[in-house]
Amino acid sequence: MPNHFYSIRRVASCFLMLLIATVAMTSVSWAQELRLATFAADASPPVGSPLAYVTTLGVTEPLSCRGIILQGKETMVFCTIDWLGVANQSQDDFKRAIATAVGTTPELVLLHALHQHDAPRADHTTADILQDLDVPNQHFDEKWIQQVIRGAADAAQAATANMQPITHYGLGEGIIEKVASNRRIVGESGKVEFTRTSATGDPKVRAMPVGLIDPMCKSISFWNDDQPLAVLTYYATHPQSYYRTGWANPDFPGMARNARQKETGVFHLHFNGAGGNVTAGKWNDGAKENRQVLADKVTLGMKKAWEATVKYPLTASDVSLESIDVLLPCALHLNEEDLLSLVNDEKASVFDRMKSASRLSWWRRCERKEPITVSCLSLGEARILFMPGELFVEYQLAAQKMRPDLFVAMAAYGEYGTGYIGTEVSYSQGGYETSPTASYVSPRVEQVLLKTISQLLQADKVSE
Repeated sequence: MPNHFYSIRRVASCFLMLLIATVAMTSVSWAQELRLATFAADASPPVGSPLAYVTTLGVTEPLSCRGIILQGKETMVFCTIDWLGVANQSQDDFKRAIATAVGTTPELVLLHALHQHDAPRADHTTADILQDLDVPNQHFDEKWIQQVIRGAADAAQAATANMQPITHYGLGEGIIEKVASNRRIVGESGKVEFTRTSATGDPKVRAMPVGLIDPMCKSISFWNDDQPLAVLTYYATHPQSYYRTGWANPDFPGMARNARQKETGVFHLHFNGAGGNVTAGKWNDGAKENRQVLADKVTLGMKKAWEATVKYPLTASDVSLESIDVLLPCALHLNEEDLLSLVNDEKASVFDRMKSASRLSWWRRCERKEPITVSCLSLGEARILFMPGELFVEYQLAAQKMRPDLFVAMAAYGEYGTGYIGTEVSYSQGGYETSPTASYVSPRVEQVLLKTISQLLQADKVSE
C-alpha cells in the first residue's frame, strides 16, 4: 500500500486526538464555569390548612420558597421558605427533591426558614409520631407540604435551563435602625426579669435598653459584569409584628424583601440571622400599622447595604462549601417515657401534645446519634455560615469576631428540630427561650457550635 496512505491516516489520527482533547478541555471549562440561576415557588397554604398556631383563613401576601442554584465545581442550592420552620424528615424531603431536580446531592442543598408565625410549619417525623400513636394532627398538612416540595423542585429544575455566567460578587452592609432589640432583659440578680416579646405592650419594658443585637444588614450579590443576577441579605431578628390572625403573610422581613426586588428588578433572597433572642419588641407594641413601619425600616437598611456594595472578581476556584456534621447535646430533661406520656395525654391540648411529639422526635434523633450539618460557603473574601435552630445572636457576633479580616454573614433557622439554641450562661439565667418547653439542647451546645464555627472559618489563620 502506498506510503502516503499511512501518512494521511497518521495525520487524521492526530487531528482526531487533538479534537477529542479540545472537546474534553471545553467540557471541563464549561463544567467549572461559575453560573447561577434563580427560582421561586408558591408556599402559601390553602384555606383551612394549619398555620403554626391557628387555621388559615386566607392569604394577605403570598408566601414563597425561593432560592439560587450556584454551579461551579459542584452544583449547590441555597433556598429559603416563608414558614415557621422545617424540621427532621421534612428537611430531608425538601433537599432530596430539589437535589434530584437539579442533578446534585442532598448534602449540597441548604434550606432555611424565615420563621414567620402566621405561616405553616413542617416536620414529617413529628407528624408520623402523632399518626403512629393515633393522636390528632392539627398542625401539619402533610399532603399539601408534599405539593409545595414538588413545586419547589419543579421550579428549580426549570431554572437550570437559564443559568447565567457569574463574573463578580458584591459585598455591602447597612444599618437597620429601630427594629431589633434583645428580648431577654437580665436584672442585677443575673436572672431574666423581663421578656420583650415581638409585640411588647408594657411601655416600661419597651423603654428598657436595646440590649445585645447585630444592627447590620449584610448583602452579598452576584453579577455578570455590570448586570446584577441576585442579591442575598442577612439580618437577625424574630420576624413578627403581630400574628395568630389566620391570615398567612411573610411579615415585615418578607415584605421588605419583596419591596426591594420590585424596586431593583433583582432577584432577592433574604435569610434570617441568629435572631433567637432578638425581637422588634422595643419598637413594637403590636399595633397593626407597625408592620409596614418595620418593613420600611428593613427595606431602607437593605437599600443602604445595596448602595454600599463593592464588587470583586469571582471564579469557580474562589467558591467552596465546607460542612461539618455535629452531634448537638440533648437536653437532660428529655426522656422517652415522660414524652410518650405527654403525647398520649388526652387531657392535654392538641398543641401541647404536638410539641411533646416534637421533643420526642429530637430525643430519638439524639439517641440514634444522627448529626446536624453546619456549613460555610466561601466566596472570595466572604464567608456565609448556615446554622440550625433558633440561635442566639451571640453566635453571630462571635463568628464575626473570629474572622475580622473577612466579611462574615450568618443564616440560622436551618434544621428546626433543636428548638432554641442559647449560650451556656443563658440556661442558668432562666427565661422562656432556654426553658424545657423551648430548648431541646443542653448548655454544652455552645462549646460544640463555637468549635464548629471556628473550624469552618479557619479562625486559627488569623494569628498566622
